[in-house]
Amino acid sequence: MPLTIADLETPVPVVDLDRLARNLDRAAAYATAHDLALRPHIKTHKAPRIASKQLERGAVGVTCATPFEAEVMSTVCDDILVAYPPVGMARANRLASLPDTVKLTVALDSLTAIDDAAAAGRNADRPISVYVELDLGMHRVGVPRVEQAIALARAVCERPPLEFAGIAFYPGHVRDAVGSQAAKLEQLDAALRDTLQAFDRAGVHPTVVSGGSTPTMWNTHELTGVTEFRPGTYVYNDRTTAAIGACDWDDCALTVLATVVSTAVPGQAVIDAGTKALGREPMRGTDSAEGFGCVLGRHDVVVKGMSEEHGILDLSSTDWHPQVGEKVRVIPNHVCIVVHLNDVIAGIRGDTVETTWPVSARGRGYVIET
Repeated sequence: MPLTIADLETPVPVVDLDRLARNLDRAAAYATAHDLALRPHIKTHKAPRIASKQLERGAVGVTCATPFEAEVMSTVCDDILVAYPPVGMARANRLASLPDTVKLTVALDSLTAIDDAAAAGRNADRPISVYVELDLGMHRVGVPRVEQAIALARAVCERPPLEFAGIAFYPGHVRDAVGSQAAKLEQLDAALRDTLQAFDRAGVHPTVVSGGSTPTMWNTHELTGVTEFRPGTYVYNDRTTAAIGACDWDDCALTVLATVVSTAVPGQAVIDAGTKALGREPMRGTDSAEGFGCVLGRHDVVVKGMSEEHGILDLSSTDWHPQVGEKVRVIPNHVCIVVHLNDVIAGIRGDTVETTWPVSARGRGYVIET
């Protein structure tokens, strides 16, 4: 007797395998059509199985944020970018300790990070490629002036075994609805043109220009000089991605399967998925949507409030009356957080559970010894 979602203990994240495959295929086809290197960020799925599927479809490597993610992904990938400054010798040495078979690249924006990476590379007797990160609007990391970036690139070249490989940016500030991104994308494109012209005048030539995100991914080919893009959320998508039009609702592959545990209060239903299953991130990139998730197929029914183990569905605008014991699937606001909260993902086709896989790269993966 095959296992079905009715047999699963809730709350549990489930991934529609057909939707997952479509998402992977679409991104791979886009990269091929526009001669772009796809280097997906694994922060969304944190699973070697999914990374392998991305690599099988032509991804040139993967992007990670943490040393543990890089360690886990080194079991399936030999070309890893850590898009997070390798500040501190503990972090830098851990990255440099990846298997020698892995080409390691780090993105950074300071002399401190350069010195730490160089020392770690010398300690491990291995080359480390470097992307210098620029701030082109996100205002999180990255140097704000191109002159600073050029100076950092030269500093990298002066510190073997580091090798200057290119520049990186993250357009995370472009979270508007897809049809309303034009002005910000034009500003981003102009900034990129100015940056690349300045690098050329300085005689410093970035081989790779790495950028991109899921909200902007289908416009990546319109950005001057970009050779590589690093979307993450696209693999599963979520309520935010669908709400801004970066994907269709039918592209949301991951949902949280939950059980209705109470309908005692009129106008609402309580499910067994609270903050520990859905996270507590509000909607991003839209002013109109509230709540912390919505019910698959009933997007007007939102999770209006949560405690740790309770999620409250707002039934005020629907004629649906769920019953205690009924199972629902919730599209979360931010899928990356949901994955990180779980140990195992169930892969489904229809209502049948076909497979499961571990979220192998969740956590930090280190033990503090005293």
